[in-house]
Amino acid sequence: MPPALVTSADHYENFPVASLLVPARLRPAVAALYRFARHADDLADEGDATPDERLAALDALDRALRGEAEDPPVVAQLRPHLVAHALPVAPLRALLSAFAQDVGPVRHASWASVTDYCSRSANPVGELMLRLFGAWSPLTRIPSDQICTALQVLNFLQDLAQDWRRGRLYLPLDELRGTGLSEEEIGRSVAAGRASDALAHFLAGQTGRARALLESGAVLVQRVPWRLSLELRAIVAGGLRVADRLRDGGHDPIACRPKLGWHDAPALARLWWQVPK
Repeated sequence: MPPALVTSADHYENFPVASLLVPARLRPAVAALYRFARHADDLADEGDATPDERLAALDALDRALRGEAEDPPVVAQLRPHLVAHALPVAPLRALLSAFAQDVGPVRHASWASVTDYCSRSANPVGELMLRLFGAWSPLTRIPSDQICTALQVLNFLQDLAQDWRRGRLYLPLDELRGTGLSEEEIGRSVAAGRASDALAHFLAGQTGRARALLESGAVLVQRVPWRLSLELRAIVAGGLRVADRLRDGGHDPIACRPKLGWHDAPALARLWWQVPK
């Protein structure tokens, strides 16, 4: 598991490329997985390519993973690690499908749609890391998915304004409309530089749901090797701290996007100790 299972606004940061808690024998594989994910994410987001060109580039990676096309360099560099650690390509293909979904306007009709996206954009990373550590099993899959989904949703909440400006909204529209809100309300809040009281109240509910998922998944720290357990506790503590910062900011990430820094260290240490051992 990486130190922050979230997708940043600029680059894919789901892999612990510099973590000392990752055994040296696994670091080359983690680095290769990271390069693949970052390259694919950049294909979907960066540069001046058209949507059709982005989708074609992602499809080329998918065909290579399926063995239906020659491996581009990023896949060729990854292939030996997939073989050495018996890693399946299905999680990587799931990532590609999520990146492809981000090409063009993004809307999610329901919470089921949001979690389906998370099951492809975040949960595969947890699976790959657990497989590398020899810890993937029926006992670890569910809490891993809970942690990954929770952190992805917290990231959506953090990045609400900048995602909106890019044509993306990762909130369940049926729940939003059920509270009397609309996409137009989000647009007005972003333009005003602050969330309306009604929107902040809605975001509080979304934050609470993500926090509950994260707390449910924390049992994973008891089911993995000790080095991974230490890192997992840091992951969970970081997610809980983001939820706290969202709460302390009045659940208004538009006015003030919570971003963890050195000043969060005491709170992170406290939360780290509170994660079940």
